[in-house]
Amino acid sequence: MLKRLQNSPWSFALGMLALMIPSQAFSTYYSYFYVEKLGLAVGLATIARTIYMVWDAINDPIFGYLSDSTRSRWGRRRPWIVASLPLFALFFLMVFTPPQNFTGNALFVWFTLALILFETTAAIQWTNYGALFPELFRGDAQRARASAIQQGYQIVGILIGAAVTPIIFAALSFQKMALLFAIVYAILMVACVYTVKEDPESQSTPPLKFFPAFRETLRNRRFWIFNIANSFAQTVNGLLGAMIPFYAKYALQISEGEVSLLLAMIFIPVIPLVSVWAWLVRRFGARRAWQIAMAVYGLSVLPMAVVEGLLGGVAGGLLISFGLAGFLVTPPILGAKIIDWDYQRTGRRREAIYSAVGGFITRASGFISALAFWVVGLVYGYESGQNPGPNPEGAFRFLMSIVPFGLLLIAFLITFLFKEEHPDEPVTDVALSDGAAGA
Repeated sequence: MLKRLQNSPWSFALGMLALMIPSQAFSTYYSYFYVEKLGLAVGLATIARTIYMVWDAINDPIFGYLSDSTRSRWGRRRPWIVASLPLFALFFLMVFTPPQNFTGNALFVWFTLALILFETTAAIQWTNYGALFPELFRGDAQRARASAIQQGYQIVGILIGAAVTPIIFAALSFQKMALLFAIVYAILMVACVYTVKEDPESQSTPPLKFFPAFRETLRNRRFWIFNIANSFAQTVNGLLGAMIPFYAKYALQISEGEVSLLLAMIFIPVIPLVSVWAWLVRRFGARRAWQIAMAVYGLSVLPMAVVEGLLGGVAGGLLISFGLAGFLVTPPILGAKIIDWDYQRTGRRREAIYSAVGGFITRASGFISALAFWVVGLVYGYESGQNPGPNPEGAFRFLMSIVPFGLLLIAFLITFLFKEEHPDEPVTDVALSDGAAGA
């Protein structure tokens, strides 16, 4: 391993690029693929998403605890990432390769099973990759730089997974697109894991027992405020990504090929803008920069209610990009500080359980997003591509502007409950002794 690449923010960010390409292609196009292309009813799609989210509620915290409790000469996170790597690629391919003769209930069953399997391996990958960030990078300045680089890679992944995807599936097919992205993911993730060296000190103390570990996590007030606010904002990320193909077709009335240009104009400006937000973190601190990002992001979505055509969509997308950049950069830094404060209380580095439980809270945004799609669809009469109802344009303008603004306003208000100044008091020796008794 080249010494200069070991735990470099540039090589570590390859993992973000690896995960984002298939994850973004999945989140942006799986609803469009099943509902618009295959004709699966929105109601059945919503039920499938709800089922897999229930499973997500169970497995995320368990994977986080198991990762924190792992003790091996390869580290705590790397074994989990390597073991689940081929399954993640396989189940991503499964999502976009349903049997050709499946329709109705059969298609619903396949869709539900594919979601559950893909989500399981995605939870293992994201939990363990996310847990590495607070361990490898310390202090606001170093984390701001690492987060900016990581989010720059993330935007490249989003561009490939969202903007390039329609070009690929139009030229090839959804199935060949999925195979190509699975291969690219595997190559990049192997390169990332090869350059990571975990801190042996993190394994020097026995893990907390199962219930004390969750008790210490769930009693953390800052953790709850931080993740509840982020869950509303994360809903917007997922909602905008999932609705753009529908919005482009019914509101902007542009072709599928032009969707790539629209997505590029939303995401490409984010790459240079992440450095602006890294500077804002250093200038104002993590919490204040996080609040500013929520406010800017909320205001930026409003023009999508009125813009027309490709040029209007591009102009609206440019406004969104600045707020999106802020939301991508600031949460990892503040989340890492919460984990540092927990270390002061418990004497253990417990990045994975915080990443997993926090990920579950924020991924509950998927249910909010699905519910918003379903409710607005009912109000406007949209059922599927075969039955779009009398006003699909109004439905998707509402979903791209008014709903995101409301969610981000709630998130912004919640941020004022977060108090950063004083870390929690250390726990007693008795509590630590109780936790150290076993794993």
